Amino acid sequence: MSRPTLLYLVTEDWFFWSHRTPIARAARDAGFRVVVATREDAHGDRIRGEGFELVPIKLRRTNVNPLAEMAAIGDLVDIYRREKPAIVHQVAIKPVVYGTWAAARAGVPAVINALDGLGFVYGSQRLSAKVLRPPVGLLLRWALNRPNVHVHLQNDDDRATMEKAGALRHGRVSIIRGAGVDLDHFAPLPEPDGPFAVGMAARMIHEKGIGDLVEAARRATAAGTPVKVILAGAPDTGNPTAISEAELQGWAAEGLVDWWGFQTDVRPLWAAAHVAALPSSGEGLPKALLEAAACRRPLLATDVAGNREVVLPGETGLRVAYQDVAALTEALVRFARDPEARRRMGAAARRMVETAFSEEVVVRETLALYRRLAPAA
Repeated sequence: MSRPTLLYLVTEDWFFWSHRTPIARAARDAGFRVVVATREDAHGDRIRGEGFELVPIKLRRTNVNPLAEMAAIGDLVDIYRREKPAIVHQVAIKPVVYGTWAAARAGVPAVINALDGLGFVYGSQRLSAKVLRPPVGLLLRWALNRPNVHVHLQNDDDRATMEKAGALRHGRVSIIRGAGVDLDHFAPLPEPDGPFAVGMAARMIHEKGIGDLVEAARRATAAGTPVKVILAGAPDTGNPTAISEAELQGWAAEGLVDWWGFQTDVRPLWAAAHVAALPSSGEGLPKALLEAAACRRPLLATDVAGNREVVLPGETGLRVAYQDVAALTEALVRFARDPEARRRMGAAARRMVETAFSEEVVVRETLALYRRLAPAA
């Protein structure tokens, strides 16, 4: 008997590798043929090395040319017809909308539409995001409510936002919290020696609150509590709020920031930092914070969707309002001056990940969803 095909549609190969590889391995081991439709860049050989089949796509996050977009959708229809998936698992707003159209044309029996956070359109308060929100909402209302579609979200806040926008009108929704953390790989780490440092692993975009964190460190240092910021991540030129390399280098020249660039392994970052920060505008479920928590780091983040699932005030870390630099400064000073609180919150953060956010938990829940949608597997 032939194996049922599970096809992932993800625009970037690095995102698949970072966020979907463990569950794809489990699906492969459970009897699925796994196909990854993505833009091949630096991770193609790794994906194939897992025994997955990689299909390059024309879809790009930053395309706005109507002819290119129509060609990308036609390409997806061809791929779905050729690969004949039992399930397509589509990740992020653009793949969800385009892929659902292609799945309808190709007769795909089961579609999982995953929104790992609501992205720039729903997370940003910029005018361009507000202008895009109504038409994107209409498209999502169509894509998320088709009879063969199951919706995968990572937190209850995003579910409430989608329901309020009228984009969710059925009960075929699973809240599966994050991509899971490998608790053996991300083991507890001792605090570093030396001056207080706060680490942040993220794409270098302003919506992550990186500029606010740097300004807070500047204010804390000027007031007599030195704070070093260590940034791990690359500028995302496909995002409208990308931070330029020149700005990052300027912060480094000022002495406030160590910018490490993209890191394939972020454990050295958490070994060098006393606290993990993510003062962003919104998340699905912040993988970077969960990995830091597994390393027994206390967390500092904004009080927004996704972060609320992970940062429990006074227990696993501290929360501040988005773009409240004064509150962010105060939190940095508090952490810098209270090593006992850091140790207590870091230990609680590790216990939280072990209980609710381990790779084992997420893999089990997602594989159960696949088996429900493709019983023959």
